[in-house]
Formats: sequence, structure tokens, C-alpha cells
Amino acid sequence: MYKNLMNQKTTNIIVVVGAASLILVISIGIRGSFGLYMTPITNSLQISREVFSIAIAIQMLVWGFGQPIFGAIADLYGTAKVIVLGAGLYACGLTIMGLSSGPVDLYTGAGALVGLGTSAMGFAIVLAPVVRVVPKNRRSLALGIATAGGSFGQFSMALLSGWLIETEGWSTALFIIAVITGLAVILAFALKGKNQQSEKIQESTNLTETLNQAVRHKSYLLLIAGFFVCGFHVTFVATHLPSYVSDLGLDEMLGAKAIALIGLANIAGTLIFGWLGGYYSKKLLLSGLYLFRSIVILCFVMSPKTELSVLLFAGLIGLLWLGTVPLTSGIVANIFGSKYLGTLFGIVFLSHQVGSFFGAWIGGKLFHFTSSYDFAWYISIALGVFAAIVHLPINDKPYNFVIKSKFS
Repeated sequence: MYKNLMNQKTTNIIVVVGAASLILVISIGIRGSFGLYMTPITNSLQISREVFSIAIAIQMLVWGFGQPIFGAIADLYGTAKVIVLGAGLYACGLTIMGLSSGPVDLYTGAGALVGLGTSAMGFAIVLAPVVRVVPKNRRSLALGIATAGGSFGQFSMALLSGWLIETEGWSTALFIIAVITGLAVILAFALKGKNQQSEKIQESTNLTETLNQAVRHKSYLLLIAGFFVCGFHVTFVATHLPSYVSDLGLDEMLGAKAIALIGLANIAGTLIFGWLGGYYSKKLLLSGLYLFRSIVILCFVMSPKTELSVLLFAGLIGLLWLGTVPLTSGIVANIFGSKYLGTLFGIVFLSHQVGSFFGAWIGGKLFHFTSSYDFAWYISIALGVFAAIVHLPINDKPYNFVIKSKFS
């Protein structure tokens, strides 16, 4: 009896982690390949890179603001329903993007609708069920495995998108990618149901009480500040690296290879940091990760630009790409438990997306004024050092909620 129960739990864990990984392959993978569309779309529609950058910036901001809202809905009413809604919004956004004739279409499709779709299929929504079914001592590794799905998605979708753009054109490529999002509807049923787990530290708290105390928690605020930097880094690089490579006069397909390599290296990176997070201090791992990001970017900026240096940069930055996610979400779960993780990590992720907004927009804005990405690279270096510092004072011990009596 006990053995059958354990086998059933193990099977359930495998199914949930596997489904979460595949959903992130679709949602994060597709989004991570958008930088490949910048040059063909702007050339075809005869618009500036700033316009495309604004569309991506809108996407990041909508994704961020939607994440805690969809997270709360998933916490209260069920994850699968939110993911199905997200897949529909995502597909509509990609279709409108593929039919774009000007800035408004891009802002609506690539910006608002894809942002909402990604928000409903993003990390805060998909990782919360993983936390709830996996024992605490294996949680960090499981989060790393699930997050690696987004990494593999970036690798596979970048290669697929690059090939489709080259052979079918950017518009047809987006229609094909839109169809792929429908697979998330099937996978969503593996995450069916709402949160039934109530960890001891949260047994008597409701969502409002949890939020009121979380926003006064110093370490939670420091996590929010640090995750802003992660958003800036990954979105600036993913959005502008392909065009930066093209500006250097190197093979245009090199941009697709670089984005794909980032995704491939990130599979190893998220697994490594997820595993390390189970044995070592997550806050110190995060601090070191951000510092190494700054060092890698600095070395890339200072080095001669060749195909080898671009691919070396992509591989190294990829190892440090989304290793922040299992560590950051793990700290949130350690402090506050899993009961409202979708909401609490959603708020932290909002900061990430505000950073993403600025990463996409500032890169395009500075290029528009200076015809160079140099200043954006320097900002990225400084922000990495800032993030390395702010994670050091974090206290990731479980928080004892103060339960207020209704008569007090």
C-alpha cells in the first residue's frame, strides 16, 4: 500500500514537472526568439528599430503586470484554466503580429496580446504547481528542471524561427509558430486543479494578509529589486543581440545561432543552479551569478567581435541566463511557503518585466540616438554589480506570519 502510494506520488511529480517544462518550452521559447524578427520586420514595414523595441517593451510590461493577477486567479481557481486562456491570447497576438502593416499592429499583437499570453503561461503560473507537489528537499532541483524547459524552448524555437524566416518569410513563420502554442492547451490538463496545500506557516492566512505582510518584508523587497536587473539583462540581449551581430557585418544567421546557444547553455545553467540551490545559500548563488554576468558582458564589450567571440559570449551568458528563476522562486517559497506562490512570485516577476521593458526600450532608444549599443552594454554591467550587492543582506528563513484577530 505504502509502496503504491509512493509510486503514485512519484508519477504525479514526473507528470507535473514534465508538463510545466513543455509549457515553458512554448511560452518562453517563442518569446525568446523575437529578436530574430526585428531586422526582417523593420526592413519590410520600413519602420525604425525603436518601434519594434517599444512593442517588445509593451509586451514585457503587460507580461509583468499580468503575472500577479493571473497568479492570483490560478491560486484561487486553478492553473489549467489560466494556461488555456493564455494559449488563446498568445496565438491571437502572434497572428496579428504576422499580419502587421505598421506600429499599431505590432503594439497590439507583439505587445499587448503576446504579453498577456506569456503572462498566463509564464514562470509564476507554471512553477507554482511544481513547488506544491515536490518535497522541499528536492524543490530547487525540480524548479531548475522545469525552468530548463524555457531554455530548451529558446534553443529550439530560435533555430525553428530562424529557418522559417529564411525559407518562408517572417509573416508565415509567425503563423506557424501561432499554431504551436495550441499544444499548451493539452498540456495544461496535467496541471489541473487549484492549490490544496497549506503549509504550516500559512495555515491561518488569507491572500490579503499574506500580501500585506510580504510587501513589508525587507528581503522580499530586495528580491524584487534584484530581479529587475535579470529582466533588463535577458531582454536587452535577446531583443538586440541579433541586430547587433548583423550591424557588425557578420553572418545574419549568426544571431539565430547565438540566441539558440544561449538557450542550450541555459539548460545546463538552470539545472546546475537548481541543483546547487538545494545545497548552498540561494542568495549567495544569486549574488555570484549577477556578478559573473557583469564580468562576461564586460569581456565581450572589450573583445574583438568575431563569430567565435559572439558564440563564446552566448554560451557563457547562457549558463547565467535563467538560473535566477529556480533560486529566486525558491527563496520566495522558503520565506512564505507555497500557498500563494503564484501571486507572490508574480509580484517579484513584475519587477523582472519592468526591467525587461527598460532593457528592450533603452536598447532601441540609445541605438536610435547614437547608432550604437555601447551605452546599453555599460548600463547592463553596472546593473549586474548592483544586483550582486543587493542580494547579500537577504534573509531567506521562513517568515512567521502575524495573524491579526478580527477583534483586535
